[in-house]
Amino acid sequence: MSKREITLYIVDIFIAINKLHRYTSKFTDAETFKWSELEWDASIRELEIIGEATKVLINSDILSNNKYRKIVDFRNMISHGYFGIDEDEVFMVIKERLETLNDELMELIKVQNISIMEAINLAIQENSFNKKLTEFLKNLRNKVQ
Repeated sequence: MSKREITLYIVDIFIAINKLHRYTSKFTDAETFKWSELEWDASIRELEIIGEATKVLINSDILSNNKYRKIVDFRNMISHGYFGIDEDEVFMVIKERLETLNDELMELIKVQNISIMEAINLAIQENSFNKKLTEFLKNLRNKVQ
């Protein structure tokens, strides 16, 4: 198995955050969100992606284990919690914590001079059928140029 380019994991997180905002934009409370099957299940999947990508970035010494380990732990909890998942905690993470993660990743790529342009362009190609995601990725590309 070939090693995946590390910048793809960073873009995976940006994509997942964007999807989570879109999936949850119409919800004002955790209870209603939890009982909306498609949005709930899709959101849990995107949170798992964020956790897995974060783990790779920690293991690659891109992110600090001390600061970001809680994201991996949260992923493990929702992946293995099944029916014991706390919808209030999931909703709070999506509505209150993801923007901070997004901002920290943007700062990280600037400070560490990490170019994610190739990864963004690849994601645009792979998701050309998805207008909303393609538009998001083009905007992301403009921000990081």
